[in-house]
Amino acid sequence: MSARQRFNLKPLSAAVLAAVAALAAPQAAQAQAAAPATPTDQALPQVNVGTTRDDSLKPEAATVLKGQPQALRDIPQTVNVINRALMDSQGATSLTDALRNVPGITIGAAEGGTIGNNINLRGFSARTDIFVDGVRDRGQYFRDLFSLDSVEVLKGPSSMLFGRGSTGGVINQVAKVPSLQSFNEITATAGTNSSYRVTGDFNKALSDTSAGRVAVMYQDVPSTRNVMENKDFGIAPSLTTGIGTPTEVTLSALLIHNKDMPDYGIPPINGKIAQVNEKNYYGINSDRTVQDVIELSAKVKQKLNDKWTLRNTTSFNRYNIDVIATGPNSVGTVAGGVYTAFPNVAFVSGNGNGNPTNLPLSSLAVSLGAHDRKIEDQSIFNTLELSGEIGPEGFKHALLMGLEVGRDSYTNAASTRVLPVVSLTDPTNILANGTPSATAPNTANASAVTIAPYINDTITLNKWVKLVGGLRFDTFKASINNTVTVPSTASQTNHFTSVRTGVIFQPTEAQSYYASYGTSFNPSLESLTVTSGQQNLAPETNKSFEVGGKWDPFNGNLSINTAVFQVEKSNARSQVSTGVYTLTGDIRVRGAELGVAGRITKNWQVYANYALLNAKIINASALDGTQGKVPANVPRHSASLWSTYKITPKYEIGGGATYMSNRYASNTDVVSVGNFVRFDAMAAYHYSKSLDFRLNLLNIANRDDNYDLVIASDGGRAAPTMSRTLLATVAYRF
Repeated sequence: MSARQRFNLKPLSAAVLAAVAALAAPQAAQAQAAAPATPTDQALPQVNVGTTRDDSLKPEAATVLKGQPQALRDIPQTVNVINRALMDSQGATSLTDALRNVPGITIGAAEGGTIGNNINLRGFSARTDIFVDGVRDRGQYFRDLFSLDSVEVLKGPSSMLFGRGSTGGVINQVAKVPSLQSFNEITATAGTNSSYRVTGDFNKALSDTSAGRVAVMYQDVPSTRNVMENKDFGIAPSLTTGIGTPTEVTLSALLIHNKDMPDYGIPPINGKIAQVNEKNYYGINSDRTVQDVIELSAKVKQKLNDKWTLRNTTSFNRYNIDVIATGPNSVGTVAGGVYTAFPNVAFVSGNGNGNPTNLPLSSLAVSLGAHDRKIEDQSIFNTLELSGEIGPEGFKHALLMGLEVGRDSYTNAASTRVLPVVSLTDPTNILANGTPSATAPNTANASAVTIAPYINDTITLNKWVKLVGGLRFDTFKASINNTVTVPSTASQTNHFTSVRTGVIFQPTEAQSYYASYGTSFNPSLESLTVTSGQQNLAPETNKSFEVGGKWDPFNGNLSINTAVFQVEKSNARSQVSTGVYTLTGDIRVRGAELGVAGRITKNWQVYANYALLNAKIINASALDGTQGKVPANVPRHSASLWSTYKITPKYEIGGGATYMSNRYASNTDVVSVGNFVRFDAMAAYHYSKSLDFRLNLLNIANRDDNYDLVIASDGGRAAPTMSRTLLATVAYRF
C-alpha cells in the first residue's frame, strides 16, 4: 500500500546546486594547483580556508554542565554528544534528526498536539528539558541545526543543575560562537519530492580580540505525506569581544520563522495503527503551524585570576505560535449521512480500546477534530556563576556556585471549528458534515517565577579518585487563570532541594569508572498548562542511581561507555476518582546502555549506541487502569549505528541504521505502534579543502509501517516517518 517517492529535483533546487558548484570549481582548482596534496596532507582531516575542519565522530568534552567544557570521563553520568561532523555526515537538519543517534529517546506529542519538539528520554517526557548553552529553551517550536555546533544529552535526573523537570535527563544545544579565524561556508541541498535547503555560516575576525559570526538558513521541504510542506527561515548573529582577555562579552540572537503543516498521524484499528496508505493525511490543506522565535542572550565572562572566573548570562526568549490544525479524533461508520463513532471507552488519560472491528477498512470513517490555538510564550532569566579551585594537591576542590533568577509567562488561546467526517482509506472523500463542538474555547494565562541558588563541588582526592557533590534549592511559584476550564484559577509555591553525588575512579588516563545518584522534581504547573485537580499537590519527585565505565582505547582514538541505571518516580500523580488526584503512583525504569564512538582505524569511524529500558508502572489507581503496564512511547530495545570509511582521501562512504522495538501509544498499552527500523547511506567526494559533495539516501528500505511520532490523545495515533529520500549536498568554503 505504500506510494513510492518521486525522484525528481525541483528546477530551482538544481539551479542552486549548479550555481554554487560553478562558482566553487575554479577557485577550488586554483587552490589545488597552488598547494598540491602530499601524503602527509592526505592523512589530515578536511580543512577550511583559515580554520581546521574536524571530521572526527568522537566527542572529547561536553558543555552541558552549565556551559563549562568538561571531559566526558569526568562526568559521572551517561552523556551522548552529537557533533557537527556526525550531523553533516548524516545530512541531519533538525534536532529530531540529531537525536536519532541517542538510544532511549523517542518522539512524542504534548497537549494532545504536535507543536514543536516533544521528546521522551529514558521513559519520561523532556518537552521542557531542552536548553541552549545551559539556558532553558522551553518554547514549543521545531528546532533546526543550522545555528548549532553540537547537541548534548545528559541522562538521569539533574534538577541540581537545571531546576524543575529533567526526570530522564536534559538536551543541551551548543550554539555556534565567533572565533578569531575567519571563514565562510555555504551549503546547498536539493532532494527528492522537490525539496531544497540553503545554509550559510560566516565568521569574521574584527580585531585581535573580537569577532562576529552569522549563521543563516532557508528551506522549502515538502513532506512525503500528501499535501504537507515546511517553509522555514532562520538567522543567528553573534558578536564576541575581549577574546583572550580577562573580560569576554558575547551577544547573540536566534531568529526563526517556521511555516509548517502539522501532522496528527493515523488512527488505530484493532489496537494497531490502521494499515492504510502511509501518505494519507487526515487534515485540511489550509492547516498550518506558524512559529516565530526570538532568543536573545548576553554573556559576560570575567577572569578574576588564574583560578577563579565569574560568569553572568542574561537571556530573553519569546515564542509566538499560531496553529490551525486538524487531526483524526474518532473512528466509526456513516449510514444515511449520519456518523456513528465506535464505542471507545476512554480512561482519564484519553485513551480508549483501540477501535476493535471486523468491518473492512474501506467502510470506516474518521471524524476530524480541530487543535487550533494561539500561544505566546516568554521568559527572561539571569544566571550568575562563580567557578574556581581551592585546596592543596591531594584534596583539591573545583567549585561551581550560582544563582538563577527568572520569570516565565504563557498564554494559550484554544479554539474549535466544525469539521467533516472523511473516509479512513481516502481522507479526501467527505462522507458526512461535522457537528459543532460542545466545548467552548478556553484561554489560559500562566506565569511562574524561579529563584534557585546552587553549588557543586568536585573533589580530587588523588590522581585516581574524584568525588562529586551538589545541592540546589529551588523556589518555583506559578499561577494560571482559565476563561472556561475548571478550575478557573490555580496557584502554587514549591520549594525543593535537589542533590547530585558521585564517585569517579580513574586508574589510568584511558579508564574511568563511576557511581552516581541524582534527584529531580516535577511541579504540577511545570508546563504552565491546565492541571485540573492537581494544582494543590506537592511536586512529583524522581531519583536515579547509575553505575558505569568509560574507556578510551586505541591511543584515545575510540571511546566506549557503558552504564546500568534505575530512574524512579515514586510519587507520580494518579487519579483515584473523577477530578481527584493523589501522589500514590510509582513509575520505574531500569536499564543499561552501551556506546562506541571514534576511529577504529585511521580511515574507519563508527558512532553506535544501544539502550535497554525495562519500564513499568509499578503502582496506579484502578481508574487510571495502568498498573503493571509499560509507560507510553518507551521501547524496550533501541539502537543506532553510523559508520564511515574513507576509501581514499577524496572518496568516503558511510551508512547506518536506527532501531526501536515495539512501543505503546499510551500508558494503557492498548494501541501498539510496532517496531521501527530505518537504514540510511552516504557517499561523499571531498574535491578539495574548499569543496565537498555528498549524497544521502534516507530510509532505504522504505518501510510503510515505520512510525516516528507517537501521539497519546484520542485513543492513540502515530505519524509515519518519511518515505525513501535522496539528498544531494554541496558545501563550499572560502
